[in-house]
Amino acid sequence: MSYRNPVPTVDIIIELRDRPHRPIVLIERYNPPLGWALPGGFVDYGEAVEVAARREALEETGLQVTLIEQFHVYSDPNRDRRQHTISIVFLATATGEPLAGDDAKGIEIFESWRVPGNLCFDHDKILQDYWQYRHYGIRPRLG
Repeated sequence: MSYRNPVPTVDIIIELRDRPHRPIVLIERYNPPLGWALPGGFVDYGEAVEVAARREALEETGLQVTLIEQFHVYSDPNRDRRQHTISIVFLATATGEPLAGDDAKGIEIFESWRVPGNLCFDHDKILQDYWQYRHYGIRPRLG
């Protein structure tokens, strides 16, 4: 018997706590879909999502992150055109200078008022929800 299940992923909103306005880190993707994205990736078999989040953050940004909280789960079947994924999004903090690694072509630090428009997947929605939460304490609604 064959099952078709969504694939678990993690995305990490990394705030740099040693900078004014606590900007976030975005990577420029090396592989399609191209554009800017939150650091993240697939959860390995046998791996806890928290471990996957720290691993992906380190692989893609070179930063050791502290996970603050599990923010929200995004599961729209169309969020990734390659396959149905479910993303567990974490809020994290770090200090230091991020360096592009793994499948990141580039990396940059962004304040809320200058986030690029060409975000991959549903990362524009995730960041809209994050800014609402960060500035006004409003959590994303379910469904």
